[in-house]
Amino acid sequence: MLLKLLWRNAFRHKLRTALTILGMCVAILAFGLLRTVIDAWHSGVEAAAADRLVTRNAISLIFNLPLSYHEKIRAVDGVKRVSYGNWFGGIYIDEKNFFANLVVEPRSYFEMYPEYTMDDFQRESFLRDRKGCVVGRKLVRRFGWKLGDPITLKGTIFPGNWEMVIRAIYKGKYDSTDEGVLFFHWEYLNETLKKTSPRRADNVGFYVIEVTHPDRAAQVAGEVDQMFRNSRAETLTETERAFQMGFLSMSEALITAIRLISLVVIFIIMAVVANTMIMSVRERMGEYAVLKTLGFGALFLSILIFGESLVICGLGGGLGILMTFPVADLFRQQVGDYFPTFIVKDVTLLLDAAAAILVGTAAGILPAWRASRVRISEGLRRLG
Repeated sequence: MLLKLLWRNAFRHKLRTALTILGMCVAILAFGLLRTVIDAWHSGVEAAAADRLVTRNAISLIFNLPLSYHEKIRAVDGVKRVSYGNWFGGIYIDEKNFFANLVVEPRSYFEMYPEYTMDDFQRESFLRDRKGCVVGRKLVRRFGWKLGDPITLKGTIFPGNWEMVIRAIYKGKYDSTDEGVLFFHWEYLNETLKKTSPRRADNVGFYVIEVTHPDRAAQVAGEVDQMFRNSRAETLTETERAFQMGFLSMSEALITAIRLISLVVIFIIMAVVANTMIMSVRERMGEYAVLKTLGFGALFLSILIFGESLVICGLGGGLGILMTFPVADLFRQQVGDYFPTFIVKDVTLLLDAAAAILVGTAAGILPAWRASRVRISEGLRRLG
């Protein structure tokens, strides 16, 4: 009976309630999408493994390290495996077709990254072909590529046209795995540099170190950096997570702005719902006075008002949550190529639901207080 009363009260003014529900839906939808954008930005950090370290030049990532460091790092106690590579920064046809592309020592690199899964035959085909490359499924869908297709990257860091053939297509083992990266042979790059720019050859942009146990990560990182201290190319070794966080720190102001916007959206809709509830309570002061004369106390009136507010916010929030999935799919189709992953997480849905409940509760506080304080004589005057 109480639920029926709450429902009828909520829809006594259908247009006003419908517009409030629509506003709540848009606010929850915006909040969920903004949170998903933040999660997508942090997906690389979440995908980082605890047993992997990254070694780069201590000055900056743009400065290289000698290839000779490889064997020295591998000899450090606690190191299980070492690989290396460079950020290539190539352009496919046009600059708008941006995607990550790396040159790596392929055998050791993919042994250290089991989250990149591919067919064994394709893997061997790629390893045998020095001009072969591996691409993620997202790139295949984006550009319509298939196995055996020749592609050309225009180098920016390493000038020239770099021709290669797609020999393998990988898929992510986990939802957080980026399927939008192209990998090709470091040896292909190095041999070409020996002919065109000999001084740039036999250098790598980074080393990836797999340790025997995550607990030894700090010890191994310290020993590696100590080994090359006061050398011509000092190193900075950090966990893969810290390395990814270093990239995120450059856009921290933008991420903070997105967080603030998501909170502002919630506060705005809270004010809108509160205004709706205040208008409803003002119109029903006479009814509340009658209820008081019948013996209903402030608690019952508060339940009516909070319940009505929660019904409106619950409907709007539920609709917003349902709309999050198709809108996120549309968003993914339009700009998803710029994010490693774009997945609406369960925790985002829980935050959406919590935000709807918070708005419904907060919006009912002032109206409930006013209704509970109204005098019977004052309320009865409004019946006429």
